[in-house]
Amino acid sequence: MSTAVGPRSSTDVGVPVTSVEARAYRVPTDRPEGDGTLTWDATTLVLVQVRAADRLGTGWTYAPAATAGLVDELLAPVVSGIDALAPATAQRAMLRAVRNAGRPGLVSMAISAVDVALWDLCARLHDVPLAQLWGAADDGVEVYGSGGFTTYDDETLRAQLEGWTDLGLSRVKIKIGESWGTEVSRDLTRTDLARRTVGDEVDLFVDANGAYSPGRACRMGARLGALGVTWFEEPVTSDDLPGLRRVREAVAADVTAGEYGYDVPYFEQMAAAGAVDCLQVDVTRCGGYTAWLAVSALADAHHLDLSGHCAPYLSLPAAVATPRLRHVEWFHDHVRIGQLLFEGCADPVGGVLRGSGGPGHGLTLRTDAAARFRVG
Repeated sequence: MSTAVGPRSSTDVGVPVTSVEARAYRVPTDRPEGDGTLTWDATTLVLVQVRAADRLGTGWTYAPAATAGLVDELLAPVVSGIDALAPATAQRAMLRAVRNAGRPGLVSMAISAVDVALWDLCARLHDVPLAQLWGAADDGVEVYGSGGFTTYDDETLRAQLEGWTDLGLSRVKIKIGESWGTEVSRDLTRTDLARRTVGDEVDLFVDANGAYSPGRACRMGARLGALGVTWFEEPVTSDDLPGLRRVREAVAADVTAGEYGYDVPYFEQMAAAGAVDCLQVDVTRCGGYTAWLAVSALADAHHLDLSGHCAPYLSLPAAVATPRLRHVEWFHDHVRIGQLLFEGCADPVGGVLRGSGGPGHGLTLRTDAAARFRVG
């Protein structure tokens, strides 16, 4: 004899989630920005806040404002009432709910924001920092300065690089691949300027944002190697795994990609293809902390290091719990927005970023500061 089992009622849940709210904020850049394949003058942050008992959890992603609607329509109904002490259960419920909407892109960004908020809430309910919840000590993580946009003039680029080295950062990154890889001379001139500005003791990274063809990337790699470049990010589109591997086998610098990974299988395919020396994972895109921890285990299994892409303040708790972590990206836009809109966003000291020591991820929205940027 079998008995049908219906969904659990709210009375079965330890600490039920009582509300899920999503809002969008559009923050203008401090000057026009661009890379090899895109230009922009503002960054949109989609914030998610979840409540349970007397605690509030906060998460966010960097995505179009429409992402907030996805949270409201698809995710809030399945997360509301779920046990706030079981974020991984909520992740599975969200993945089931988005079956017909598709996983990559905005849907995964929405899931990421909710997942981060739920883990933050869970740790706050336990009154411990997230890293401690995962069994890690917050010893801090090394960060590298990132910006160096193709739209910057030489003076602006030099000032930004010097600002990072003044903070004690021993690694810096600039954008190259200008105009879809057609401005090779300027790419090399700017890379040379960066090298002369930071000196020989600082590691120099470049990011082409997929602008080059494999052949051009291989040729550029040799010339960049002469300037001491040690990190060649997305030399070709990350959709071209054979092309990435071809560049990896041809250049001296480490080849890296992964920022557009929206689910764990994406990273498995990249690792299995031998396409990169280091996987990049973005906590605001991959599926949040739940997915980051899965990608960390996958990287470990493939003997690959992991680097946190953008969103340094949100990445920090998961990063300190990552056994093969190389570093986290100290990305200009996200650092600026974080320090503008959230309490708990400190500068690194000696090139190392540490958490506030408070519960959860330790970040709290500055409601009044954020209000003027709200767009949805």
